[in-house]
Amino acid sequence: MNSPFGIEAQLAAEDLALRIDGSKPLSAEAVAAVTAVCDNAEDRAGQAPVIVQVSGTPTEPWTEDLSVSLVSKWERALRRLERLPRPTIAIAVGDCGGIALDALLATDYRIATGSVCLTMPVNNGATWPGMAVYRLANHGVFAAAIRRAVLFGTPIEAADALSMHLVDEVTEDVADSLARTAERTGAVQGSELAIRRQLMLDATTTGFEEALGAHLAACDRTLRRAASEAAA
Repeated sequence: MNSPFGIEAQLAAEDLALRIDGSKPLSAEAVAAVTAVCDNAEDRAGQAPVIVQVSGTPTEPWTEDLSVSLVSKWERALRRLERLPRPTIAIAVGDCGGIALDALLATDYRIATGSVCLTMPVNNGATWPGMAVYRLANHGVFAAAIRRAVLFGTPIEAADALSMHLVDEVTEDVADSLARTAERTGAVQGSELAIRRQLMLDATTTGFEEALGAHLAACDRTLRRAASEAAA
């Protein structure tokens, strides 16, 4: 896909940049692209974030060649992206649906332009019941705009996406926002970042007493690390 973003010079590293074209149906190539950037992020040293550029939404019919096996591989690849040991920053432009919306919702920080419109793809008279439904619901199952999007495919405009924290900022100066965000998110890396993500994800489904042990363990690791660095 030709990049509509014009920010290649701003990317932290090309091997950590991922482009997802939501106008295309889910494919093995899309799964491979996510897997490749995850391999690079896990294997290479440095603090550069993963940049995920998303745009486009599918048109009917787009599920003709899909299989549950392929969908499972895609969801597992996105789950790996969601758990990377470095920050993930999404840049969204225009209509974002299908695999573009999936990838957007799996990132840590989401930059959108004012043209962004988040859309649940519709096929055969129903919205696609993939994990985007799960991630949207975790942002606010009772939010009217999310309910309409999941049930009826009603688009979520940029202003509503921002107010519901589906995106973190709306800007027309994407390059500047990307540079600032990359600098801000570079402080926490590695397993500590992954641990804090998991603590947040578990908070919606785990009771206090059950969660307490995991949080205390994380606090203990942090204190031990600080003591080790002080003694070095």
